[in-house]
Amino acid sequence: MKNQNKTSPITHPPSLITHLPLRIGITGQSGFIGTHLYNYLGLQETIERIEFKDEYFNDEKVLDKFVSQCDVIVHLAALNRHNDPQVIYDTNVGLVKKLIDSLKRTKSKAHILMSSSTQENKDNLYGKSKKKGRELLIEWAESSEGNFTGLVIPNVFGPFGNPYYNSFIATFSHRIINDETPEIQVDAEINLIYVQNLVAKIFQIIKNKEYVNKYKISHIATEKVSDILNKLYQFNEDYVVNGVFPELKNYFDLCLFNTFRSYLPKEYFPRKLKLHTDDRGSFVETVKTLGQGQFSFSTTKPGITRGNHFHIRKVERFAVIKGKARIQLRKIGTNEIVNYELDGKQPAYVDMPVWYTHNITNIGDEELLTLFWINEFFDPNDPDTYYERV
Repeated sequence: MKNQNKTSPITHPPSLITHLPLRIGITGQSGFIGTHLYNYLGLQETIERIEFKDEYFNDEKVLDKFVSQCDVIVHLAALNRHNDPQVIYDTNVGLVKKLIDSLKRTKSKAHILMSSSTQENKDNLYGKSKKKGRELLIEWAESSEGNFTGLVIPNVFGPFGNPYYNSFIATFSHRIINDETPEIQVDAEINLIYVQNLVAKIFQIIKNKEYVNKYKISHIATEKVSDILNKLYQFNEDYVVNGVFPELKNYFDLCLFNTFRSYLPKEYFPRKLKLHTDDRGSFVETVKTLGQGQFSFSTTKPGITRGNHFHIRKVERFAVIKGKARIQLRKIGTNEIVNYELDGKQPAYVDMPVWYTHNITNIGDEELLTLFWINEFFDPNDPDTYYERV
């Protein structure tokens, strides 16, 4: 690994916005970065999120209504891959033109941010489409006294990206977990940014009103493709095959591991623990880790529920040792609830994915004993804990 920036976990400083609320809309809201940005903005007390759907681009009146409601628009909508590169170019430039036409019709003075790519200067139509779109928005800002920020973004990775579309890391993780063999096309060194760092940076730019035609977003690490693949294989061997939390040596490793485990199917849990019994009683190994963390336990009375919160960076395990429990998880921004029932007669565990609100309920008649492991000590100044009912 080379040139790894000293990037720390995401924290959430007080907002610098002077009026409430700031209304922010995201074209491409349902996409990989759009979903993460939308959810991140939902954690900010000073923000009102203006809903966007892809079909708005097909109806001028609906698009104008959206644009007129926004103080800030983050333009993420774009086509990344297609068999015909010309379709990529025409689609991406066409979307920018539709947005500009709406800005003109509504006489909008919104701050427009557009995601471009480090591929801008490469000889491919995707990069050319992003550069052209950025140039068109610069022209709009200059002619209309609008505010514009052109974001030049390195390769983005993180949980829930679409394999074969958003990131090679998503593809590698998906293939490894499904017992398929990833293929390296070019073993290059890649500048990478974790999606949470990216959306936090976008919000910072919005707060600070940084109007820059070509704002180069810094990467958090530079990694060779083969080195990343080897790490993912090691995660699979340690965590999936052997049930051991891998050693996470730095922030990049934590980001990569949280990305990798986001591709595990929900049927992977709960995982049974081996129960050792003799005339003295019983013994269970609940967590094996090559790193460190914090262990704790709780007792819960029948009918009581704990939790109803989520994390965006922490790795956490619930292990039921005694009693009966129902563990519920729901991905933020979705309605599907995943239910797991565990019984201390056969000790088992469930690991909590990032961006999934979760709880645990005692559904038995006796006291519930649950052991918890988390990869970092609790810090009241940066708890990474957000309350939302499952």
